[in-house]
Amino acid sequence: MQAADNALMEQAERAWQGKLDLMHEHHPVNSPLAGGHEVVAGVLAHKGIAYSYAIDCGDSLVLLDVGLQTEVQRLHDAVRAWRPNTPVRLVVFSHHHVDHIFGAAPFVAEAQQRGWPIPEIIAHELTEQHFARYVATAGWNTAINRRQFAIHAPNYHWPTDYPQPDTLYRRQIHRTIGELTFEMNHARGETDDHTWTWIPEKKILMPGDLFIWALPNAGNPQKVQRYVSDWAAALRDMDTRGAELMIPGHGFPILGAQRIHTALSDTADLLEDLEAQVLALMNKGLTLDAVYHRVTLPTTLMQRPYLQPIYDDVHFLIRMIWRRYGGWWDGEYDTLLPASRAELAQAWMALAGGIERVVAQAEAMADAQPAVAAHLIETALHAAPENDAVHAARAIIYRARSASQTASMPRNIFNHAAMSSDAGVRDLASADLQRNSEPPA
Repeated sequence: MQAADNALMEQAERAWQGKLDLMHEHHPVNSPLAGGHEVVAGVLAHKGIAYSYAIDCGDSLVLLDVGLQTEVQRLHDAVRAWRPNTPVRLVVFSHHHVDHIFGAAPFVAEAQQRGWPIPEIIAHELTEQHFARYVATAGWNTAINRRQFAIHAPNYHWPTDYPQPDTLYRRQIHRTIGELTFEMNHARGETDDHTWTWIPEKKILMPGDLFIWALPNAGNPQKVQRYVSDWAAALRDMDTRGAELMIPGHGFPILGAQRIHTALSDTADLLEDLEAQVLALMNKGLTLDAVYHRVTLPTTLMQRPYLQPIYDDVHFLIRMIWRRYGGWWDGEYDTLLPASRAELAQAWMALAGGIERVVAQAEAMADAQPAVAAHLIETALHAAPENDAVHAARAIIYRARSASQTASMPRNIFNHAAMSSDAGVRDLASADLQRNSEPPA
């Protein structure tokens, strides 16, 4: 299978060799290679926050994922620059996340205007429930995404209007479009409505976000349940197909059956190892704290160029596995029916001899024990939420914690905490939401 876009595939080769900066410049959600690129003949990749793909089936096109709201026109322009007069017959959502779903509308409108068949939109049957959840929790999703991506935009709002699929399926669904067969398969992983697509005639695998050129996003601390062992099982299933081109939801295409096998099996090995360790420790009746600190990280696997912890943090996966099998209680008896953070903070301040001593100790420990310093300064903040000295120290402590993170998720959340204290509040996202929801005076 011959690569068509030398620039894209040269970068993909450098990424495989571990020679690209995937932490920043070529991060899976931020790449300088934006726009349309022909991966191989008949396959167009469009880079936004996530990748969308257009597959030429001879007399029709199929779109696998269709991007974010802000990318709709760019995706349409790229596809039409590539194939100006070929109708789109099928659109597949790999899952409900907003960076994968919004770009079908111009192709539907175009079909209506030009007298073409209206594209069919396929998604898993749980996708509509997640759209309804997004509407019901729009404020919450506004806040958590501001933290996760360090968005300092007080007027940013999570969308509440979502595209509705035409066809929902449960386990597997097939479509024959022109010369090609599209086999859509359900899996649980980052979401419970995930679809991965197999095109047997071309040996092309589109895993969606089940492979993202990073440690799998299986532990996100603010999001709904993820499924680590199911994720691994889906990767094993994909691996049986013998794909020769893998076009993932984020990150570079992978060309070659052996490389694809290695990438899929390594990712499955890592996920299975983590879940096996967590369950073994849980089966001893240990607390979450004990489990969290006793798991041995699979560092050899995590050093693979496509499994580095540059988005999610591996410790978050430990917590997600606990939440799935162990519920929300961490096993510490004082947290079962806890006092408020403010009450507890006041008691600790009194025992410590006052706010000033706690702030000074937090500042003194910031370099050597940054996690402990964060606990101390956060306790001081709950005791004195408007204290300028507390906020000043807190901004310094969290900015330093942010700078030390390899994964963008904790890096951005810590940075959000620092920006919040710069503004004199505990959390900018929630403060802005509360302010914007107050009736005018």
